[in-house]
Amino acid sequence: MKETFAFLNIGNTELIIILVIILLLFGAKKLPELARGLGKSMQEFKKATREVEDNFRDAMNDEEVKKPAPKVESKEEKDAEK
Repeated sequence: MKETFAFLNIGNTELIIILVIILLLFGAKKLPELARGLGKSMQEFKKATREVEDNFRDAMNDEEVKKPAPKVESKEEKDAEK
């Protein structure tokens, strides 16, 4: 658990205190509702992020398709040049 919040420098004691304060502020009945709302918002955020990445990839692929392919001369054209 310590590794999860290491970037915030939050220890176990501080985490417990924060959770108790949240419990006191919102009450035990509201916590599942809040967690559900948080989960749905995270799901929507991930979905939007995925859509943006897909659109970006599609745009990059379209740019690659628009570039003309290098012309390959056929054997007859090479012989005609000689």
